[in-house]
Amino acid sequence: MSYFQAAKAHFVACHQHPINILLHHIVNLLVIAGIVFLFYDWRVALLCGVLTQVLALGGHALFEKNEPAFRRYPGIVILVSMSWSFENLFGLRQLWQARTRPVKQS
Repeated sequence: MSYFQAAKAHFVACHQHPINILLHHIVNLLVIAGIVFLFYDWRVALLCGVLTQVLALGGHALFEKNEPAFRRYPGIVILVSMSWSFENLFGLRQLWQARTRPVKQS
């Protein structure tokens, strides 16, 4: 297993609560927005950066009750997180699967 795959497996294991998953997809969108805003207004980019940390750390503290994957895999976890969000279309895939899943009748 490569370092990237190990980091991704750890990342997925640390992100199981649906609200935390949603928050992390929002965080990844804010990262992209922050990069774009670097070219227009550094204050908005800074705000995006601060919001990413508040939402990500808040999701772990309030919902997951665990440490962020960044503690174990610093640096590469940003790439892992983006890869995870793109694979899941920023949460749209999970919503679609939940919506189209057949309802069990008792």
